[in-house]
Amino acid sequence: MIQKHPHTDICHNGLIGRLGEPWRSYALLARLDRPVGTWLLFLPGVFGIFLAAQGPSLQKRLLYVGLFAIGSLLMRSAGCVINDIWDRKIDAQVSRTAGRPLASGALSLRQGIGLLVLLLLGGLAVLLALPPFCWALAPVAMLFVTFYPTAKRLTWWPQLVMGFTFGFGAPMGYAASQENIDLPGILLYSGVILWQLGFDTIYGFQDMEDDARIGVKSTSRLMLSHARLFVGLCYGLTMAFFAGAAYTAHLASAFWLPFLLAGLTMAYQVKRLTPHDAPLCLCFFKQNVLIGLILACAFVLGRLGVNGGPLGF
Repeated sequence: MIQKHPHTDICHNGLIGRLGEPWRSYALLARLDRPVGTWLLFLPGVFGIFLAAQGPSLQKRLLYVGLFAIGSLLMRSAGCVINDIWDRKIDAQVSRTAGRPLASGALSLRQGIGLLVLLLLGGLAVLLALPPFCWALAPVAMLFVTFYPTAKRLTWWPQLVMGFTFGFGAPMGYAASQENIDLPGILLYSGVILWQLGFDTIYGFQDMEDDARIGVKSTSRLMLSHARLFVGLCYGLTMAFFAGAAYTAHLASAFWLPFLLAGLTMAYQVKRLTPHDAPLCLCFFKQNVLIGLILACAFVLGRLGVNGGPLGF
């Protein structure tokens, strides 16, 4: 039986809410009502595209940004469908997720699989428009996407698996521009993994009671008694790895001011973090889109500033 709980992250308002069925349920299954996850998949790709030193022209980098925006929307939605297919029985027992289309029965399993096929075909079209080096990385990304929904059944670290999964845009973006993976790209991916581990742990605090009741493991439950210390450590190491990536990639000094602003915003979250305040945890999770945008500005400005100005590509 689902416990009554006033908190949910399912949005029934706006344009999506006005759609007729089954389109409304398809849109909710693809998480089109909640673009935060798409942003958090897309922005690390921007970091990577502009971190690369031996990259293409500015125009081509901007083309890659556009492709990554489309690809992030498609693949985030595909990942959500895979997650909901795996977790439809668990979701039905958790108050925050019981209204999801597969958990509630608004869509059938067959309809969910049909949507997944269409999304993956769209993602494949975007992938084929990227340099061939990215093609070799795509199976690794799909492995993470497929494994992530099962992680909560097998390990106390599903949030870490989420970091590897959602953070994969960073090496993909770097590979698109650089057409290889070297030290700056590795440092960037390491930082993105830790950043996402931190904010997804914050997100997971919303579900602790339901997760404990039904026996689902999570890093949020594991680190509850050390929440601020753990998230602070994740965020601190994130900034250290990002700084290392910027330094080894020889980004210009314009990188550092927005970089520090992002770090201060992370520090504010750590100071105010209250694990049992679900609406605050959701707010802080969403705030990472702003943090990601600030960091994207840092990487863009850092690359634009190399060789004396925006034409120095």
